[in-house]
Order: sequence, then structure tokens, then C-alpha cells
Amino acid sequence: MENRKVLMIDTDTAGDDCTALLLALRWQGVEVKAVTTVAGNVPLPLCTRNALTTLQMAQRPDVPVYPGAVKPLMRELFTAEHIHGTDGMGGANFPEPSLKPRNEHAAQAIVRLINEHPGEIEMIAQAPLTNLALAYSLDPSITKKLKHLWVMGGANNFMGNDSPAAEFNFLVDPEAAHIVVHAGFELTMVGWDVCQRNPVMVEEHFRVIEAMDTEFSRFYMKVLRTGMELGLKRGGQRRISHPDTLTVAMAIDNRVMARSKRFYIDVEHKSELTKGYSLVDQNNVLKKEPNAEVCLEADLELFRDMVFTVLRQH
Repeated sequence: MENRKVLMIDTDTAGDDCTALLLALRWQGVEVKAVTTVAGNVPLPLCTRNALTTLQMAQRPDVPVYPGAVKPLMRELFTAEHIHGTDGMGGANFPEPSLKPRNEHAAQAIVRLINEHPGEIEMIAQAPLTNLALAYSLDPSITKKLKHLWVMGGANNFMGNDSPAAEFNFLVDPEAAHIVVHAGFELTMVGWDVCQRNPVMVEEHFRVIEAMDTEFSRFYMKVLRTGMELGLKRGGQRRISHPDTLTVAMAIDNRVMARSKRFYIDVEHKSELTKGYSLVDQNNVLKKEPNAEVCLEADLELFRDMVFTVLRQH
């Protein structure tokens, strides 16, 4: 693992996004250059407010937040309050944060920061890819200046979570996802499937977290409450899949990505039936050059250790 990581995080801040931010903001040796927000899980004003609330909780007022796209490139926005609560933070209804966002649009901030720090920043896109597609349209040269792009989105030949075919982030803005995967970034896709094949956090892990009784552990239990309750209704026990936090953990410590392989990937954006579907050409039928590293398996024990380490902090 490298001693120093420089990250920029693009987020539709709700639930798991908040714990993903907390992990990055509190992990030793990680510098978070900026947080950019985009409409997705909840509308943009809530995404931005929740990001600022998380920064305040993490005691990191130095990290700037740049609000971005209020809707997908070509479609109307739909959101996921049924998963994350009406406030996007498990119904915790935190008070208005004292921190304020910057005036610069997220897409412009992304372009500026990548150009100011060529070859240095790794970006984690854990939301619909609207901001990144806009940034690429402003300056296509950023694809060669960004050190790495981690995309939490899509699914590797696996069922979707918000349609039969598609994972939520790609489904919300399939045009943006299509643009980004073909733009030429050094890209790793961490799909919905990675956190579904094996349980990530379940009842036994929540009991460990509750017993910590720290400010961060209590924050964790609050922001993920509605997601846990949904797991209880669907599967008989509280559970959280944690795709966003898992992606951040992989970016911080590449060992969390236990197994991966390069494939050609694409995103369906024309069909109403399968819009947002992520094609992963595992058997090379299309005979096209691979354009992404695709995560196949995560080291969940290492991941949990990282999350517990941060939540135990005072």
C-alpha cells in the first residue's frame, strides 16, 4: 500500500456515501482534495448538505465541497429516499451544518484540480457519473492527467438493484456512464455484484459497532438505519451492502480488491428495457480492447477491519 493517497470523491451523499466519506476523511495518509456532489440518491441540495454534515462530523472543515449537476444529462432525476430516508441520512435529521459549499461548479472544479495536480489525484465516483461526463466535455485531456478513476457502478453480469438489468448509479444517468467508460480514463469498475455475492455487514458486525459507543460509531448507525431496516424486512436481519465504502477502501488499500481482471465494458443507454445495463465482455466475444479493470472479489475481512478502525476513533 502506498503511504500517501490523494483522493477526490464525487458523491450523491446518502447513507453508505456518508460512511465512505468518513473512511477517506479519517484514514491516516489520505489527503482528500475535494468532495463534489451530484444529484442521485437524493436531490442535489440534500447531497451537498449531507456531505457538509459528514465533513463536520469527521472534523475536516478544510475539505472543500463543490455542488454539481442537479439532474442527469438527458433524463429526469429519480431518487432513492426509500433506501436512505427522506433526509438521505437514515432519518437522523441532523441540524443544519455550519460549513458552506464553494461557488465553483463541481465539473469545473474537477477539471481545475486535475490540471493543477496532474498524475497525482485518484478520483472515486460513487454516484451517477453526470459531473464527470460534464468535466470530460469541458476538457478531454483530464483522462490522461487523472492518476486513476474508481467507479462504483454497474454490475458484472448480475441482476440490478433498481431495475432488473441495471445498478442504480448507471441507471440514473446511463448516457453519462457510457461517456465516461469510453473516455479513456485509467478506470476500475467496482460493481454492485461485488457486495452482493457475500454479506458485507450483518447483525454480528453491527453489534460490534454499537458496542464501540464512539461519536463515529453512533453516526454510522444513524445514517444507515433505514438501509438496515430494509435489510431486516427483506432478509430477516439487519444488513448493509456498502458498495461506496468498499470502493473507497479499495482505493486507499488496493489489497481490498482481492481479485480483478481487465475487460471491455460498455453501458446500455438507448433501450428503455435495459437502460443502464453494464456489459462486461468476460469471454471476449466482441474482440475489443479492454477499457477497464473490473473488480471480481473483495477482501471483506480487511474491509471490515478498516471500517472498525475508523469508527473506534475518538
